[in-house]
Amino acid sequence: MSQSAMSQSGAAPRLVAPEETPVRARQRSRILRPLLMLGGIAVVAVGSFFYWLNGGRYVSIDNAYVRAAKVAASTDVSGTVTEVNVREGQRVKAGDVLFRLNAYKFQIALDGARANLAQVELSLRAMKVDYQRMLRDIEAQQAKVQSDQASMERFANLVRGGGVTRADFDDSRFRLAANTAMLASLKEHAQVQLARLGGDPDVDVTTMPQYLLAKSAVDEAERQLNKSIFTAPFDGIATQVESLQPGMYLTAGMAAFGLVSHDRVWVEASPKETDLTFVKLGDPVTVTVDTYPGRVWRGIVESISPATGAEFSVLPAQNASGNWVKVVQRIPLRVKVERAASDPELRAGMSVVVTIDTGHVRHVSDLLPR
Repeated sequence: MSQSAMSQSGAAPRLVAPEETPVRARQRSRILRPLLMLGGIAVVAVGSFFYWLNGGRYVSIDNAYVRAAKVAASTDVSGTVTEVNVREGQRVKAGDVLFRLNAYKFQIALDGARANLAQVELSLRAMKVDYQRMLRDIEAQQAKVQSDQASMERFANLVRGGGVTRADFDDSRFRLAANTAMLASLKEHAQVQLARLGGDPDVDVTTMPQYLLAKSAVDEAERQLNKSIFTAPFDGIATQVESLQPGMYLTAGMAAFGLVSHDRVWVEASPKETDLTFVKLGDPVTVTVDTYPGRVWRGIVESISPATGAEFSVLPAQNASGNWVKVVQRIPLRVKVERAASDPELRAGMSVVVTIDTGHVRHVSDLLPR
């Protein structure tokens, strides 16, 4: 093709680079290989250094679970279930009636206790009135004694002059002695009655021990009657309700069904003791739940247990044998979780991962000998 044809076609001329010789390639490889090796080592060293600086700040714990306040609904009185007012999974408010026991026997006991209280009150008031009667009897007997004393003195003067017989004088003397003894007896009975009134003849009967004892029986009967109606102690969700049916006899302390709070929820983590070096109360926490990938909850460290989990075991480990092996212990801590109304439900027992920001930062001076 001629030069004029090439210009007419508009194609630009291309410059062809000379092919790289094997000798030149080997020379360049010998130069680049040490540089790449040194650069890689430098990158690893710098990365390790920055990783060390940030090490110890964040503590990640996967041995953590969602916990919630829960209670086994039960009552401390025995009776036959007449009504179950909730169903499985129902949300209830504090004070809502969960179930009822047959209240007939409790009402009978309350009526009997109230009747006994009324009887005790009447008896105590009669004791006060009777004490006043005893005082009047003492006054009347005192008058008799005074009259007998005067008669005996008069007969004593007359018997000397023969005005009365010796028998009449003896009769007056014996009558005085008998009435005097009767007066002493009446006074003793009055003292006993006064002691029963607590030494106060005008005492308020509602403060006396007999009344208080009877009143306590009424209070206990009222308490048992009230306990025949079991109400929710807090807001929550009823569960395992099918285990309780009308007609079932429920003994005192027997668990009827469960109630799990949906408001009082927290996370309980069990980190290794070596992970708690820089953890303190109030440290910010991020919580991820296995059930909800991608969602993150915020929280703070609310409490740290004063003892390891092994300290509360029924049979704590005994490390007195010769083949003892040191085992890293775990110390439970509680995380208060911040929850919004739009957040999905956190259910007790869910597995979570807790990451604690301790705020600890290492310094280069930590590497220097001290």
